[in-house]
Amino acid sequence: MGSIWTMDFDIEPHEPLQEDISVDVAVIGAGMAGILTAVRLQERGLKVAVLEANRIAGGVTQGTTAKITSQHYAQYNKMIETLGFEKAQQYASANEKAIEEYREWVGTRQIDCNFENRPAYAYSKDDMTTLLQEAEAAKRLNIDAQFTAVTELPFPVVGAVKFNNQAQFNPLKFIKQIIGGLKIYEHTMVRSVEGHEVITDRAKVHAEKIVVATHYPFINVPGYYFLRQHQERSYVLALKNVPSIEGMYIEALGKGYSLRSYGEYMLLGGAGHRTGENSAGGCYNRLRKAAKELFYNCEEVCCWSAQDCITTDGIPFIGNYSMSTPDLYVATGFKKWGMSSSMVASMILSDLITGKENPYAEVFYPQRMNLELSAKGYAEETRQAVKGLTRRLFKVPEAVLKDIERGHGGVIEHEGEKLGVYKDDDGKIFTVSVKCPHLSCELEWNPDEKSWDCPCHGSRFDFHGNLIDNPAMEGLEQV
Repeated sequence: MGSIWTMDFDIEPHEPLQEDISVDVAVIGAGMAGILTAVRLQERGLKVAVLEANRIAGGVTQGTTAKITSQHYAQYNKMIETLGFEKAQQYASANEKAIEEYREWVGTRQIDCNFENRPAYAYSKDDMTTLLQEAEAAKRLNIDAQFTAVTELPFPVVGAVKFNNQAQFNPLKFIKQIIGGLKIYEHTMVRSVEGHEVITDRAKVHAEKIVVATHYPFINVPGYYFLRQHQERSYVLALKNVPSIEGMYIEALGKGYSLRSYGEYMLLGGAGHRTGENSAGGCYNRLRKAAKELFYNCEEVCCWSAQDCITTDGIPFIGNYSMSTPDLYVATGFKKWGMSSSMVASMILSDLITGKENPYAEVFYPQRMNLELSAKGYAEETRQAVKGLTRRLFKVPEAVLKDIERGHGGVIEHEGEKLGVYKDDDGKIFTVSVKCPHLSCELEWNPDEKSWDCPCHGSRFDFHGNLIDNPAMEGLEQV
């Protein structure tokens, strides 16, 4: 299922790495964060190579709704209370600066990418208090924001927090026009990093500095990012025959729908869940039902899903990968805000790598420890990991092969071993191990996407066992 950005549009292919090379900086991952960082570093005179396991912008970037905004749900009031005003100011200023940077890049580089200045709204159906507190907090942080009771939404709300001077665009068109001159190697999967050596499935890259921009970091130790974040999925419909809206909308606490216009289309998002916790399915159908209720004459053009990394304190990790690896860097945990966070990451990482001080780096420091924000998150990640492991070891599958209907999948037990079974519409059976190759959690069947998903750390595999999303580095064993 391709997104609206991939309809009738593609980025020219790049050749894989063919031989060992040496560069100043190796950037692992050719999504928005990796590409922006690579462009900045190359423009500062460094020799850069970008290594991509699949296609440029072929992962999370192509699944975004492409809002460029500093409005990340209603979070600033809580951030001031828990982090303090100074760090909340850093976070807000970094994301406001990210919007300015996109605007400046599009203008000075004459990038044709459907870039539009739009207001962003965080709405609520019943929580006026949260909205008023958030509007006041945003103003204190020098964001051009206010509470409003007027929206374009097709359902009643008590109001919204309006952020002015935000933006939206087409991310693939943007990337296509900034990668000229970059050395990018597609279909080159990085298997490991050993000191200054990047080991791929084809050749080696020696780099003085290395950036891991793979959405979810694939190096478990050091860093231990698998203990400090999880992944969530969300779903999007592109609709036509609907009224256009000027603003970009999200529910203030992340419980409702996301809406934005793109030309003649409306992008309606929602029905999210933690990766690996969708055994009942029906996410697309719930969105389709909502679409018909909200826009009776709408017609679905395409549908797709996205995967988001959520840190334990809700703030991205951008900076040195660990205290013991001064030449290894990371950008991850962007939550739902990949476009603004990617630009923030490129600003911080390019400064760190070239020895410049960055005014926003402290709040995103990967080795930070905020007990009030992180304690609950750590406890939940530990609980989920234990749950995934014990499910594999002790839970007896309820299904048997004959119970699996055509077009469905499930976990069965065969000769004392748990297997994942998918039966296609013709009755052909595809059988794989349900042991995640990342850290051995038991996978769950996702009927909406016909995939095997890990509830612990978010790795995903198609019904053949092929790897879709990391942090796993290999596919499933076919049985």
